[in-house]
Amino acid sequence: MSKKILIIDDEDSIRDSLSGILADEGFTPLTASSGEDGLALLEQEEVDLILLDIWMPGMDGIEALQRIIAQHDVPVIMISGHGTIETAVQATRIGAFDFIEKPLSYDKIILAINKGLHVAHLERENRLLRESTPHKPDITGNSPVISLLREEIQRVAPTDAWVLIRGGHGTGKELVAQTIHRLSKRSSRPMIEVNCAAIPEDLIESELFGHEKGAFTGATSSRQGKFDQADGSTLFLDEIGDMSLKSQAKVLRILQEQKFERVGGSRTIHVNVRVLAATNKNLEEEIESGNFRADLFYRLNVVPIQVPDLRERLEDIPLLVKDFLRQFRNKGLGEKTFSDRAMAMLMGHSWPGNVRELRNVVERLVIMSPAATIGAEDVARSLGMAPDEAAAGPAIRGEYLHLPFKEARKQFEYDYLKAMLQAHNGNVSQTAEQIGMERSHLHKKVKALGIVLD
Repeated sequence: MSKKILIIDDEDSIRDSLSGILADEGFTPLTASSGEDGLALLEQEEVDLILLDIWMPGMDGIEALQRIIAQHDVPVIMISGHGTIETAVQATRIGAFDFIEKPLSYDKIILAINKGLHVAHLERENRLLRESTPHKPDITGNSPVISLLREEIQRVAPTDAWVLIRGGHGTGKELVAQTIHRLSKRSSRPMIEVNCAAIPEDLIESELFGHEKGAFTGATSSRQGKFDQADGSTLFLDEIGDMSLKSQAKVLRILQEQKFERVGGSRTIHVNVRVLAATNKNLEEEIESGNFRADLFYRLNVVPIQVPDLRERLEDIPLLVKDFLRQFRNKGLGEKTFSDRAMAMLMGHSWPGNVRELRNVVERLVIMSPAATIGAEDVARSLGMAPDEAAAGPAIRGEYLHLPFKEARKQFEYDYLKAMLQAHNGNVSQTAEQIGMERSHLHKKVKALGIVLD
């Protein structure tokens, strides 16, 4: 379908000549002899672009432009035989796409129209993309450790401070980074993510800093690097602890100077980048082992944020499961719920894979469980529990259902840890390894709960 171009001009000769030019180029011209007629026509017709004269009797082009911009989403090109710089600036500030002086050049008018239509198309595509893209998920949970995490994010996000996000596999470090960026002053631009563990050492410079055409075999064109792309925005260095020492040295220099040259280039590029980094490793131990640079650690560790393991916030599991069920329902996997006993079993698991493991288990249960309500037996099978454990587990947990949450959790922890210690003949190290807990943390729990083995 040809594009409709509305010509608003009080001169018959201009309207006729422009209509002929546009028709020859495959456009559908519409005409109006005044600003008032043009606005009335816009109420009846969907047009793709407007050519608007400035000097007209009655409503002039500037007033018509103001009303068009306020009421319609369409690019406007101003045309005038008495144009001044001041008039052009005024029209541009109001929202005109371009300003062309009479006598009109055939090539100039067609070039301006094509450019205006192209930009309008891109803007519409971007708007549709933003509207169709799901909102970035929030951090789910009301536990004390998650409430503290939210407070830390809200305090640091509006600043430009660099943040080192630490936590185990699957805890949600990337989600924390996304939330910090979304609440920052740089949120109008996309956050640029780099998986440091996935980039080969010989490609790290090209990936981060870009390269010029011919810099190496296969470099058939110039390419922006991640630092270039993140200029004015946020750069997220995920799994920073897995970066080689050689790569760390290169990154440290760029982080300190905020300037670099592309591979094969000589021009110095200056950037303004906020850096968020994440790791599941103990970087202090990595420094002692000679695997991580101390100067890079101190450069990144301006504001440290610790993302808690799921076992530290078991009370958040019902909310997390509810959120996952909604996501899977939106993906067309059907409407499912969990029975009370099934939910209790989920809350009793140690979750060494953290939130990611929980999400995978819930998705597996939604897909594989035939009934609308997922029961304890389904959960037991998914977690690899023996049938007798499945039968006993929910019955024991049912004893906690009449208690307030904090008391139920404390009683469960007592029963669970005592049973696990007895199963390992009181061996704390073996028990800690089995349940995915630090040995020192288990010691503190046993002492705090007053657990005494029979």
